[in-house]
Amino acid sequence: MYEIALSVNACVKNKTRADIAWLVSSSNSVVPMSFDAIALTPGGGKIGTLIDSAFDGPLIEHATRKLTAGRILTRVVTDFESILTGLPTGTSLKFAVLPSDLVEPAVWQSFLDRESVVIVCHIKDDEIVSTDYFNSVTILAADPAITEYFNKKESMVVELEDKIVTIYHPVTKLVIAGQGPIAQAIEKMAMSLGWNVAINSQPSMFAGLTAGLSPMDCAIVMGHDVDSSSQCLSYALDSSAGYIGALGSLKMQENRADWLAYRDITDLSRVHGPAGFSIGASTPDEIAISILAEAIAVLNGL
Repeated sequence: MYEIALSVNACVKNKTRADIAWLVSSSNSVVPMSFDAIALTPGGGKIGTLIDSAFDGPLIEHATRKLTAGRILTRVVTDFESILTGLPTGTSLKFAVLPSDLVEPAVWQSFLDRESVVIVCHIKDDEIVSTDYFNSVTILAADPAITEYFNKKESMVVELEDKIVTIYHPVTKLVIAGQGPIAQAIEKMAMSLGWNVAINSQPSMFAGLTAGLSPMDCAIVMGHDVDSSSQCLSYALDSSAGYIGALGSLKMQENRADWLAYRDITDLSRVHGPAGFSIGASTPDEIAISILAEAIAVLNGL
């Protein structure tokens, strides 16, 4: 939900129809629950990615019906979908699909602010007849069972009698501008920490990745091209990222600083460059450790 909140919030403000879809259950315990979500427009448009986009077809088809209430849709994984996703054939998946205008506008702001959010769908047959929403402040007003699950601080989906409860707790997002062994090592280690990681070295794409970053998130810029890496660094500085790391020699740091200064960007106090603690790192894994250690320290106010 956090990844699509900015776009969905814009749709709601502009009174543009969008249906939100997310996974709420799986009949196979080996299938990892996905806490991603997608927004679908009646014309077939889509924002976000859910389970490798393998089930977009039926979800988009449902959105074109423009129903006034939400639904629980069941999909049995086919052989072809199994190849696409790696999910076992025959697995029964359930998706919640809910018109965005039935979601309180404040909920999207909560997602934008990277707060913990609970969505409670009240179900009758396969229809979502009503919804409730809670955050860290209002959770005390929820059913005690929901509060107990919320306090576990883990994102999860729980079925309680006639209710499907989806609990979202934000995790750190890391966006990397660059490629190669160091970028891959950082990605691997960050994912082992439970972080969400996105990599793209194209400035135009990196701009989109940094747009929704919050103080609990990180941006790392690398690359030998001064123009593209400096442009990516400017997008990171425009964001609210809590940690911004810039790889490269001191000369590269100076060249980027000159590039930015020429464009009236002179406050680089948030940039840690060369990124990483000085531990004598030389291999990609060692460099990744030094950078992530620094990022964790900064995010924790150390």
